[in-house]
Amino acid sequence: MLSYRLNNYFLVTLFLLTSVLVFSQRADRKPKPEKFTAESKKAGVFIDVNVPTYPPSVYTIEDIVKKVLISGGSVCAAPNVSNVTITPNQLSTDTERAWGYFNKGTTNFPFTDGVLLVTGKARRAGNGLEGPNSLSDVVPGAGMNDPDLVAAINPPGNLKDVVSLEFDFVPNSNQVKFNYLFASEEYTSGFPCGDFADGFALLLKKVGDPTYENLAILPNGDGPVSVTNIVPAGVGCGPADIKNEQYFAGLNTLNVETNFIGRTIPLKAVATVIPGQTYHFKMVLADAIDNNYDSAVFLQGGSFDIGMTIVDNNGNPLGETLNMCDNTPQVLKAQVTTVPGMTYKWYKNGVLIPNATSAIYIATSPGVYEVKTFVGGTECQKASITIIGGTSPTAQSATLKLCATPTLSTFNLDSAKPQISTTAGAVFRFYANQADAQAQNNSFITNTTAYNGTDNQVIYVLVSNGAFCSKIVTLTLRREETPVAQVTAPRMRICAGESLILTASGGVTYQWGDTSTNGGVRTVSPTQTTTYTVYAIGAQGCRSLQPATITIDVVPAIVSSLKGGHICEGDMILLDAGSGPGYTYEWNTGETTQAITVGTPGEYTVKISNGVCFKEFKTQVIRAIVPQIIKVDYNVNGTMVLTASNPSNGTLEYSVDNGFTWQSSNVFSNVPKNKVISIRVKVKNTSCVGFLEYFTFVIKNVITPNGDKVNDIIDFSGVSGYKDFKGLVFDRYGREVFKAVKTRPYWDGYFQGKRLPTSSYWYQVTYEDPASKELAVKTGWILLKNLE
Repeated sequence: MLSYRLNNYFLVTLFLLTSVLVFSQRADRKPKPEKFTAESKKAGVFIDVNVPTYPPSVYTIEDIVKKVLISGGSVCAAPNVSNVTITPNQLSTDTERAWGYFNKGTTNFPFTDGVLLVTGKARRAGNGLEGPNSLSDVVPGAGMNDPDLVAAINPPGNLKDVVSLEFDFVPNSNQVKFNYLFASEEYTSGFPCGDFADGFALLLKKVGDPTYENLAILPNGDGPVSVTNIVPAGVGCGPADIKNEQYFAGLNTLNVETNFIGRTIPLKAVATVIPGQTYHFKMVLADAIDNNYDSAVFLQGGSFDIGMTIVDNNGNPLGETLNMCDNTPQVLKAQVTTVPGMTYKWYKNGVLIPNATSAIYIATSPGVYEVKTFVGGTECQKASITIIGGTSPTAQSATLKLCATPTLSTFNLDSAKPQISTTAGAVFRFYANQADAQAQNNSFITNTTAYNGTDNQVIYVLVSNGAFCSKIVTLTLRREETPVAQVTAPRMRICAGESLILTASGGVTYQWGDTSTNGGVRTVSPTQTTTYTVYAIGAQGCRSLQPATITIDVVPAIVSSLKGGHICEGDMILLDAGSGPGYTYEWNTGETTQAITVGTPGEYTVKISNGVCFKEFKTQVIRAIVPQIIKVDYNVNGTMVLTASNPSNGTLEYSVDNGFTWQSSNVFSNVPKNKVISIRVKVKNTSCVGFLEYFTFVIKNVITPNGDKVNDIIDFSGVSGYKDFKGLVFDRYGREVFKAVKTRPYWDGYFQGKRLPTSSYWYQVTYEDPASKELAVKTGWILLKNLE
């Protein structure tokens, strides 16, 4: 191998001496047999390719894509990869196939393992007895001029030994990326500065789209990845042909761990995709012009990241940063295709969040959030997002009123700011259009202190904290002309006690100076001369600049002491209307004096005038009917309560001393026991008097019939004359021992002529009550004490 490479570099030297020799060298591209040295045959110098000791070396093309290429390897392999094909369709059992598995073995190759495609025999790319150019490799079944590759690189000549790997996948993030490097035997003999550029493309498109995007492009717009676009010194080209040398890793003279003459540094392919959409990937490689001097593409194992991204609750990608206002909870969702046993861990500012082990985490404060997936102990994918915090100003919708006058006709929008927000430092922008406010563009109102708005116009106010936190509220403009107030009354002088209707005009509602009522019509009853003021209020709440006023002069009220009453037959009563300044009188009897005397019951009216107003007074003269005592309640304490009939409903007066003294109360105290009381009741101020004599009957409950004339008997004589009188005494056994009669209405403690023994006895007295005409029943006990 080394002698072969020295021969090649000798040819490069000859190429630099003469272009004719170079042309003849390019015309004769027959690979020469490799001369192996002991060093080149030493195991570990080159990577291992399709070595049986590595299990993936016998994987099918589908397994090698899903278990080696896709991020996470076999443990984290995503099931959303399908339609894996290899062209030509060489089986994994074919030792001469153009694709396979590589492992860096003990070398310093930048990729631990991965997938490679070769425009020849894949096994010759690593440790072995022969290099790629030991024979002129032709890939059996490979076609020419793959149309997708031709469209991507527009080659100067035919493309042979076309090898391609294709599959469909569904990304979980808005980027798909993987690491790769390109190696070729073309880095010799001046081929990089000629037309012998083996074709290579990494193609991606959304399924259904007509064209591919080629991802095999150098950073910063430096062109495609190819032998002719990455040209280092020492490959037989002149100084002017050297380009993009920074992407070249070295020649095999410097040990680049493969059997190819030169290779690039590791490169990263990145494409923007739409999460959830199905994409088609095609890696295609071909020899240029002839089948000699093979090339290869190495894809790093696990680097093909179809990803995980952080989305919102609706599946929309959130990007690298997210603004959070007022610690409003934000749903962070890890969008990833799951595999059995997959778990999640969320971190904030690099610190594991306890119990945050699901695909969804709700963030409630700013910070750097990262989510990682694991299968078993293997970390699979990770994604992060930075949440930037901010505080929104307080804001609420408001109304701005303009009461237009000849000198004021425009709105000062700035005056509404205190109503909208009280947050210090809040920034206000007023928009006439809601869409402009939502877009937060520069089409805001600039003449805020003199805005010519209309009634009911809605202004949209963007209130922000000067950064990204803001709220949109509305400012409703209300405009009306300032009203002029007026007030009228049917007359300007009234008598005290009279009422008057005031009528205000000029507004929709009104503000009176002396009441909270807001109506335009009100009834007033001033007791003295009073001035009333009223403002007119418009439909939008605008108040008249000046109030309307009206003064009502109050004449002293006409008053009368006219009082009627009750009269009995033949009685007379004086009706006096009372006196006052300038009073004149007109009675319904035709009399015009201040007072009249009448003896006939009925209604009497008098009309009194003072020259400004008049007032009519009425009274009743009622025929009195003699009242009667219908109930007397008397107790042993000497209290007597009288109840009388009152047919004429007059005021009654009572007497218990035969009319000597009278009182309005029907309750009397200290009325003596067992005495005839002369009770009288009358209608006050009349001669209608009712009369009743009533005996205050109270039985002593202890008698001592010893002849001393003190408590010798129980006397029933006071009530014995009443209708239905009965007086009985019983001993303790219920035996009747005494029955009162009119001739003997008392009991002296004897029964059948014999003195009864000392003991307790019971009495029962019944009679018709002279007042209520109802049967009165009195019972009790008597203690008889007889000397034995």
